Amino acid sequence: MSDAGRMLLPSCEKTELIEVVRLTDPVVNMASADLAGEDVALWTAGEAGEALALMSSVPDDDLHRCFMPGWGIRAHGASGLLFRIAFCFRCHGARLWGPGVPAEQQGLQGFASQSPAALELLRRFREAS
Repeated sequence: MSDAGRMLLPSCEKTELIEVVRLTDPVVNMASADLAGEDVALWTAGEAGEALALMSSVPDDDLHRCFMPGWGIRAHGASGLLFRIAFCFRCHGARLWGPGVPAEQQGLQGFASQSPAALELLRRFREAS
């Protein structure tokens, strides 16, 4: 399957750990260097792989205007932080940034927040908290 029409993620094969973050101040996460919020879970091995597979299967969509993210992840590999993603399920927006994100993928992209894969991801976020 090609990447066209799907949420674009940076290279994920080096990901060993995902921190799930409940974002407590969405406005801060519009441009901050880190994710501001409460760390609610650590996903390793199988859980991390499943979550990344869900994210990469979410169809893309048009962005709406609010970008008030409620959830985020920090993906780590053996050498440290790889990337961060802040998700706004209301406006269909995901902000990607970090040392492992190519320049052309940094910033906001749209995702289909009501797709089965996105809803399953949201369910997992909520279950983690």
